Amino acid sequence: MIASPTSQTGTYNDQTSLAELALVFLKLGTTAFGGPAAHIAMMEDEFVRKRHWITEAEFLDRLAAASLIPGPSSTEVAIFIGQAKLGWAGLVIGGSCFIIPAAVLVTLIAAVYVRFGSLPQVAGILYGIKPAVIAIILQALWSLARTAIKSKFLALIGVLAVVLSGFGIAPLIVLAIAGISSGAASWLKRRGDVSLAVIPTFGKLGLLLGTAAAAVPVSLVRLFLSFLKIGAIVFGSGYVLLVFLRTEFIEHLHWLTEKQLIDAVAVGQFTPGPVFTTATFIGYLVAGIPGALLATIGIFLPGFALVALSGRLLPRLRRSAWASATLDGVVVGSLALMAVVGWQLGRAAIVDWRTSVILIASAAVVLRLRVNSAWVIAGAGMIGWLLR
Repeated sequence: MIASPTSQTGTYNDQTSLAELALVFLKLGTTAFGGPAAHIAMMEDEFVRKRHWITEAEFLDRLAAASLIPGPSSTEVAIFIGQAKLGWAGLVIGGSCFIIPAAVLVTLIAAVYVRFGSLPQVAGILYGIKPAVIAIILQALWSLARTAIKSKFLALIGVLAVVLSGFGIAPLIVLAIAGISSGAASWLKRRGDVSLAVIPTFGKLGLLLGTAAAAVPVSLVRLFLSFLKIGAIVFGSGYVLLVFLRTEFIEHLHWLTEKQLIDAVAVGQFTPGPVFTTATFIGYLVAGIPGALLATIGIFLPGFALVALSGRLLPRLRRSAWASATLDGVVVGSLALMAVVGWQLGRAAIVDWRTSVILIASAAVVLRLRVNSAWVIAGAGMIGWLLR
C-alpha cells in the first residue's frame, strides 16, 4: 500500500518548501541522462540517501505504482514524490520541473535541425547516431524481456503480438489482445481449465478491427489529441513510445518520414530528462513552437492525471491476480511491438557496412560494458561526423 508522507519518522526531513522542490527537480531534469533506469537511480540517491525526503520502502512503493500505470515511469516517480511531499502543488511542480529543462533543450535542437539538418556536418552526426539508437533499443529489449517474459505462455503472447503487428493490427488492439489473453489464461488456470484457444480467438478479433487511415491535414488540435491519446495508453518502457509514434504520425497521419522519426528518437536519447520529450521534437517539426508546446503537454498530461487518481486503485490492482496477469500480458505485448518498430527503424538506419559496424560496436558497449547510453550516442555521433 502506498505510504502516507506523514508516516516518515526519525531523521527523515518533512520540512520542504515549494521552491526547494522546484530547484531539485529542475536540477534532475537538466542532468538526468541515460534513460528511465538512470533517472530512477538518480532520484533514489537524491531523495532517499541525500535529502531523506522519503524512506527506501516508500520510494520502492511509488516506483511499483508508476510501473502499473501508462506513461513515462521515471517522470511518474517524480510526480509521485512531489505529491507525497507537498500534495497537489508538489505534484504539478515536481513533475513539471523535471520535464521543462529537457523540453526546452529539445525545442532548441529541433529548431537547429529544421534550419541546418541537411548540412553535411549534421547529416554525418546523425549518420552515426542512428545505428547507435538501434543498439540501445536492442539493449532495452534484452534487459526488459528477461524480466517481463516469466513463462512460455507469455513468450507465446509476445510472438502472437509480433504476428498481429505484421498483419497491420493497430498497436492498441495488439496490447488489448495480449493483456486479455494473459488475464483470461490466469483466470482459467485458477479453475484448472487452461486453454490457449483464447489467443487465436482474440487474434481473429484483432484482424477484424485492424484498419488503415488516410492522410490528415496538419492541425494543432489533432496534434494535441494524438499525443494525449498516446500518453494515456503507452505501457512499458519509453521505447514503446516509438510504436505509437510510427503508427500515428507515419502510417495514419503521414506527417513524418521514417528518417524524421529516427532523428527524433536520437534527440530523445542524447538529451537529459524523459525520453517522452521525443514528442516535443516531433511537435516542433509538425507545427513549430505551438506544436512543440501542445505535443509536450498532451503526452505528459495523462501521467499527471493518472498519478493523481491512482492512489486508491493501485493497492487493489497489486492484490488482484487477474489484474497482475493482464498487466504482464500488456508489458510483453509492448515489448513485441517495440521489437517490430526496432526492426523497421533499423532498416532505415543501417544503410551500409559502416553503419553495421557502428551498430555492432554500440551493442557491444551497451550490453557488455554497460556504458551510459548518452555517452554511446555522443561517441557514435562523433564517429559519424568523422566518417562523413
